Amino acid sequence: MPSDSFVSDPGDPPARTHWHNGRIMTQHILDELAWRGLISQTTGDDELRAHLDEGPITLYCGFDPTAPSLHIGNLVQLVLLRHLQRAGHRILPLVGGATGMIGDPRMSGERVLNTKETVAEWVERLRSQISMFLDFEGDNAAQMVNNLDWTGELSAIDLLREVGKHFRLGTMLAKDTVARRLESDEGISYTEFSYQVLQGNDYRELHRRYGCTLQTGGNDQWGNLLSGVELIRKAEGAAVHAMTTPLITKADGTKFGKSEGGAVWLAPDMMSPYAFYQFWINTEDADVVRFLKIFTFLTRERIEELEQAVAAEPFKREAQRTLAWEVTALVHGADAADAVVQASQAIFGRAELHGLDEATLDGCAQELGGVEVPAGASVVDALVLAGIVSSKSDARRAVQDGGAYVNNAKVDSIEQAVDAHAPLAGGWIVLRRGKKSVGLVRVAA
Repeated sequence: MPSDSFVSDPGDPPARTHWHNGRIMTQHILDELAWRGLISQTTGDDELRAHLDEGPITLYCGFDPTAPSLHIGNLVQLVLLRHLQRAGHRILPLVGGATGMIGDPRMSGERVLNTKETVAEWVERLRSQISMFLDFEGDNAAQMVNNLDWTGELSAIDLLREVGKHFRLGTMLAKDTVARRLESDEGISYTEFSYQVLQGNDYRELHRRYGCTLQTGGNDQWGNLLSGVELIRKAEGAAVHAMTTPLITKADGTKFGKSEGGAVWLAPDMMSPYAFYQFWINTEDADVVRFLKIFTFLTRERIEELEQAVAAEPFKREAQRTLAWEVTALVHGADAADAVVQASQAIFGRAELHGLDEATLDGCAQELGGVEVPAGASVVDALVLAGIVSSKSDARRAVQDGGAYVNNAKVDSIEQAVDAHAPLAGGWIVLRRGKKSVGLVRVAA
């Protein structure tokens, strides 16, 4: 795939600005979250504000292992939890070893049930990912929990007697997802219909065991969150709270969170840091400031500076470069973010290629559509095979005009073999036409 159709030159690396743990809070955490666009619904704004003012609280958010990685929809919740922990509250990230074997009902189509072994494997992968976002030491250390620990011990009779009796069928049937599925041809299974009972019981168990008084989730989870609130009110006689984040969309109203390859995953073995960075750097001007508020920990002052830069000099794309670096560093680490920026600059001829490591180049090849070429292939043939030009005549013209490069070295002859150049790490060779059309090839063994 020619690079100018998707991949962007990042320009110079952005200045790093972080929100440090030692920053003095100048406003209420709810006001901070609201400014960042991280609050959609609560069970009562005034009540939740007063509850948070009473002192540090314990809250939880659930992550079901329905895939071997979290995605950027989950990242919204992780960012929210990190804000709340930095404000002094205790976080219980829950990985759904039990609910992951059931599956939250989708708007259409029954989920395929994964094996217990698969769910257990994915639980561990998600635990590892979540652990990078929160602090598990200190006075308000986060504590990872797994709902299989209590749900696995619950008999069917106990579930019906102790939990099910507090749920009213009319309320359960009225939930948007359930109602839509009931109207469809395939309907909904009792298994998926019961999901809200299990999630409600999770909140009750965490309230009993840890004094948990707030559950967070995406706006599509509002009905399930209320199930837990109501269960605790009826079974425990206690008032607890729920808060949702909005579902993130682009300025044009289209769905956010999909790349050309599908979901935007957080695991590097499912989406390379290079591809992840490219997803963010291609953010539209109309979205970038909002995404800086939601997905980064930059200060209000820094985000306002970037907002002014978008208005005054949008062609410099400073806000996009900052967003891409910050979110890549948050998910993959600062070293990986720096490596991606260096790789992007090097591939576009603005830095040295030979210092790039194999993993980074593999990610570049995955994003650019790296291909194998036969030994002895000419640069002309390689340009065509890599999709950088549409024909051999175009390739010959690029060489003759001085616009063809192999590993950033100008090609002087249409007869030159691509493997006359020393390969980079992993055997990759970077081809470029002009400033923006780039591809990677590897000579077949």
